[in-house]
Amino acid sequence: MSLRLQLLQVARLAPRLLADSTDLVREFYRRQFNADGAACDRGGRPDLYYTIFSLAGAQALDVPIPADRTQAWLASHGDGASLDFVHLGALARCWAALGLDRLPPGLADALLQRIEAYRKPDGGYEADPKLTHGTAYGAFVALGAYQDLDRTPPRVLELVRSLKRLETPDGAWSNAPGLPTGALNATAGAVTLIRHLGFPVNPAVGDWLLAQQHPDGGFLAVPRAPLPDLLSTATALHALACLERRLPSRVHERCLDFIDTLWTADGGFHGHWADDHLDAEYTFYGLLALGHLSL
Repeated sequence: MSLRLQLLQVARLAPRLLADSTDLVREFYRRQFNADGAACDRGGRPDLYYTIFSLAGAQALDVPIPADRTQAWLASHGDGASLDFVHLGALARCWAALGLDRLPPGLADALLQRIEAYRKPDGGYEADPKLTHGTAYGAFVALGAYQDLDRTPPRVLELVRSLKRLETPDGAWSNAPGLPTGALNATAGAVTLIRHLGFPVNPAVGDWLLAQQHPDGGFLAVPRAPLPDLLSTATALHALACLERRLPSRVHERCLDFIDTLWTADGGFHGHWADDHLDAEYTFYGLLALGHLSL
């Protein structure tokens, strides 16, 4: 199962906890698509990255998508020559969400050739051309693109080894080699990728992840961050599930309470307590987190 489908499978469980509010989230995702079949960023501009999450949220909740219009909009991006690394991955994922039977001939190979240009000497992937090392997020984008296009990355073992260089002395992962402490999303990404590829992970990382919970619920992006956020909460829960680590009941209840504070009757979720916006990305993280908490 691909990374995309793994996340989608969990998000589909969110209605168990959303209950009657599920229809509000469905309506939120219906509103995300413009007349061209694209979803917009927080500034109201059509964006491939936000279209990923709009397609995923709609599919998780069985909301019909404007597939023909979205296909035409995706085709307008051609082989991604004008796109950066993240948006190349987004284009691949959007095509996969529509169905690879809609993919123009030769496009998969062209997109992956562009993705491969972001390969680093250590075997990882990263968008920043100035960096010589890969990151967990870069690996997630690249592996996701390959899987979405029904391919396997070359030199997978080198990709896994590149993540080894990001391990930190506290038993987690960071976004750069040599850092003293880990970051939650880098750690969750590394755990998810390594386990997904069939390699072992030290189960003690589960203790580190659980230690990042805020007293009022939710998880912190880095140790001692002032506020928890929904992205870190969703990725922490996903990584703990990959480790087959069961949540203590107090953590489970606090996470539910935290997510409830980010919910609005407009059908979306805020990213954190200081976030005034709603968008398709954080709302999908809300679905992902609730899906894990429903198990």
